Amino acid sequence: MLHRVAITGQGAFCELGYSADEVVTAMLNGVCAIGDMQFADVERLSVRIGAQIKGYDPNQRFKRSEQALYDPFTQYTLIAAREAIQQSGLSLDGELAMQTGVVLGSAGGGLQTQNQSYKSVFMDGKNRVHPFVVPSMMMNAASSHVSIVHGAKGPCFTVSTACASSNHAMGLAFQMVRSGATKVMLTGGSDSMLCFGGIKAWEGLRVLSPDGCRPFCKTRNGMVQGEGAGIFVFENMEHAKARGASILAEVAGFSMTADAADIVVPSQRGAARAMAGAIADAGMNADQVGYVNAHGTGTLANDKIEIASLRDAFGQFSERMAVSSTKSMHGHIMGGTGAIELLSCIAAVKNGVLAPTINLQSKDPMCDLDVIANTAREKPVSASISNAFAFGGLNAVIAIKRFN
Repeated sequence: MLHRVAITGQGAFCELGYSADEVVTAMLNGVCAIGDMQFADVERLSVRIGAQIKGYDPNQRFKRSEQALYDPFTQYTLIAAREAIQQSGLSLDGELAMQTGVVLGSAGGGLQTQNQSYKSVFMDGKNRVHPFVVPSMMMNAASSHVSIVHGAKGPCFTVSTACASSNHAMGLAFQMVRSGATKVMLTGGSDSMLCFGGIKAWEGLRVLSPDGCRPFCKTRNGMVQGEGAGIFVFENMEHAKARGASILAEVAGFSMTADAADIVVPSQRGAARAMAGAIADAGMNADQVGYVNAHGTGTLANDKIEIASLRDAFGQFSERMAVSSTKSMHGHIMGGTGAIELLSCIAAVKNGVLAPTINLQSKDPMCDLDVIANTAREKPVSASISNAFAFGGLNAVIAIKRFN
């Protein structure tokens, strides 16, 4: 027996806002969180912009002993998870704790800790690093700490599939609740890669923009990195209804594919198969999808290939649906980006307001679908999909629909 899956809580933390409501409001108002980055050795970089979290004081949220264990990507995750669980109204104790799991996505894990430790050893000449470096930088740190803090004793692990990490994590969480393997899953993703080592590595790929993120624009010249976390509570629908939970949306379908082609160049066919698979898994027709939160990185290759793949997946119905990339506002949060972007899909189906793609001044003729430009749009939408297409040729698409 397959169970319906409800979303009963959401939390977020990034430069657009320190809560899910703040992030969604900023998205719908077209706020840009991208600016000059501030960290050690930034002057040595060619690209110095990003959607960096500024003004955040960890001392206001975590004890010093906790900060020694929590890399920033874990801190952001715990903040977002606390918000999501509080909104859901769940109390994870007794039997429910045993039936609640955690699956999160991250591409970089504790990269900030790793960067600082390498600097201490190789640049500062130190012979020792902090004893908690390994547990702070490991990929599963955030998942494990969410489990520890909130007492979730079911399956707990981290998915790391580059930019698709959080979509893969949320898809697997959806499948576990739908199958009956768990009652509740805490899911989403996070990353904090804005440090000298993180950006210097990406500079080598020559895909970063030095002046802004402009998805689908004729003048686009690359992506801009961001950081943060998005966490959701996926819950068995019958369980949610029985306790009178407020249901934000329903998770309807999920699909994942591999291009089996190139380690960095996206595939039109692989992306199209993932979108078609998510729609089929949801038991929907293509004409039911009214909004697509595109992967939309702002690179020359991704955007035109993604538009072509949308045409392949939706056929004649691709002309009717609205498309946007919120990365133009919050940057590319890597393993956390799909989780932040799912917020816009929930806003679309729940409230009928679609987030825009900002900085779109002159649309690329190769990106000729209905891209929402610069200003949010009011439009009733019953279903939405969120795309994530990662290096490695890994595609993950999640479909949600309005709860009725």
